Amino acid sequence: MIPPHLPPRQFLLTAQPGIRVVVRYRIQDGLTDALGYLVTTTESSCTVRTRTSDVEIPLALVIAAKEVPPPPPRRGRP
Repeated sequence: MIPPHLPPRQFLLTAQPGIRVVVRYRIQDGLTDALGYLVTTTESSCTVRTRTSDVEIPLALVIAAKEVPPPPPRRGRP
C-alpha cells in the first residue's frame, strides 16, 4: 500500500496500475467519486475502470484519492 499522507496527485502518479482506488473529483455541479481499478496515470489525467466504464479524470480536478481494499465476495442466491 502507498502511504496515505501523499497529496492526491502525487498518490496517483506513484500508484501501480491495477490497484483498487477511490478518486474524488470536481464536476460541474459539485463533486463525484470514481471507485474501481487504476488503469493508467499520465502527467495530466488518470483512468479508473469502474463497474460500468473507464473514467478518465483530469488530475487538476482531483480533490482526494486513496487505495481501498478489494470488494467483499458476492453473496450467492439462497
